This record gives sequence, C-alpha cells and structure tokens, in this order.
Amino acid sequence: MAEVLGKANLFTTCNYSQKKNQEGGGSLCSKRISFCLKKNSFSSLKLKSQALGSDFNGQTVVFLEKKSVNKRRLCQVPINAQMRSGLIGRIQKWWEKGLQPNMKEVTSAQDLVDSLMNAGDKLVIVDFFSPGCGGCKALHPKICQLAEMNPDLQFLQVNYEEHKSMCYSLNVHVLPFFRFYRGAQGRLCSFSCTNATIKKFKDALAKHSPDRCSLGPTKGLEEKELLALAANKDLSFNYTPKPVQAVPVPAQEEILVSKEVRSDSGTKLPLPLPTRSLNPKGSEEKTLVGSAR
Repeated sequence: MAEVLGKANLFTTCNYSQKKNQEGGGSLCSKRISFCLKKNSFSSLKLKSQALGSDFNGQTVVFLEKKSVNKRRLCQVPINAQMRSGLIGRIQKWWEKGLQPNMKEVTSAQDLVDSLMNAGDKLVIVDFFSPGCGGCKALHPKICQLAEMNPDLQFLQVNYEEHKSMCYSLNVHVLPFFRFYRGAQGRLCSFSCTNATIKKFKDALAKHSPDRCSLGPTKGLEEKELLALAANKDLSFNYTPKPVQAVPVPAQEEILVSKEVRSDSGTKLPLPLPTRSLNPKGSEEKTLVGSAR
C-alpha cells in the first residue's frame, strides 16, 4: 500500500509539472511542499527507505514542484542565438564603423599585391593601423569622411596586429602610416600623420588625386618589397623576380654616322654614310686597277 501511495500520490505532482514543462517549454519556478510521516506507519515504506540508506521516518520530507509560468515574461534567448537570428547585431569595432564602399580591409600579402595591381590608374591609399593605437582611432572618422568625398579613390586598410610580419617586411614601424600608389608610377609617397597633422594627408591627396594616364603597366609594390614578402617564411606569398632585360646597344653604322673628323680647312665634317663605304679595301683595289690601266 505504501508503495502504491508513493508512486501514485507523492510524485504525481512532480511528474505532471515535468510533463507540462516539456510541452510548454517555459521557465520554471519551485514550489515547496512538506508533510510529515508518523512513526511506525507504513512499515513497508520504512523498510524500503532503510534499504535505500536513508531514514525519513518521523522527519519532514520536502518535495519541489515545478510550475510553469508565463514564458513571454521570463523566457530568455541566449545571446549567441539572438545574434544568429538577427535580434541583436554584432558590436562593431571602431575601425569597422563608417566604412565606405571604396574602403577595403586587406586579408593577406597576396590580397595587398592583387589589389594594387588591379587598381590600374586609380589612386590607391594604403592605411596601416592598429586596434590599440589611439591616434589611429581618432583619425579613422576623418579618413572615412575623405573616402566618402573621393569615391574614385581606393582605400586599403592593413591591420597591424593581424599582419605584423607583413608590415615588418614593408618597413612599416610607426602608426598611423599611409602610402600612396598609382599605376605605372608605383609608390608616390609615404608618411605618418595623426589627427593633429591631418593637413599632411590632405595635401598629399590634393597633389596626387587628379586623374592621370599611365603609359606603362601597373607597378604596385616595389621589387625589393616583393622580394622581402616572398622571403618571409610567415607569409604564404610566392614571387618570381622579373628577368633583367639587356640594354640594347646601338648598331655600328649609327656610331660611324655620329663621329666627325676635322678637314684641312679646320671645319668639322661628318664621315660619309656607311652605305657608301661598306668595303674600303675593295674601293682601293678598284682605284689601283683603274690607275694601272
């Protein structure tokens, strides 16, 4: 009888609340239920409790009843789930705020080289910054404003903390730091400036921003910089040096034409064209034969 009572009455409320919780999925709160069992009552239940190693005969037994409450009021969705579902947007870093369509963050050394080569005649400004640099953080809003005012320019951002090895190979040791590139001219200028010396950046922008047409292929990084990046074991960058082209030597006929001799009268006269004196020995033989006749 005690066993039936324990299964049917004592734990009915807990089982019901657990089932209700599984169906509803709401938050849970506890309700305290206590009662006392008299001594020498339900002997079979007493024997069972002794077999389990516990003795609650004559003591207060406490059960917790789980009761579902309004899940609209207490339901809490994890932060990660809210971010994935779009309920909460990811907190932007300061270097991610105010970015314009013509601003791009460089992901690798190969990305930097490709971005410069694909820019053509467009002016490219490489911005080296660090998340922990106060000067970079203060200057960032103005750089974004200048990028918005000059949509034809390309701004490349290089995170110093993520690409330290690449920055060492490019001899960048001070921040914030900027380099200007354009077409076949390659690097135009490089300098460091802060929010207080922003005029230096504006002057370089005004000097190099006018449209220009390059007569040769896009140069990008200098040869020594490319070799330094390729020699860096921390970077997955490969570069094959360009073959050295031999300087063309002028033809012998052109050298003869450019020489001059002094005549008896003292005036400088050019030598005859090479086509007229290709074989001086043959001409002498002809003249000797003619004189003999």
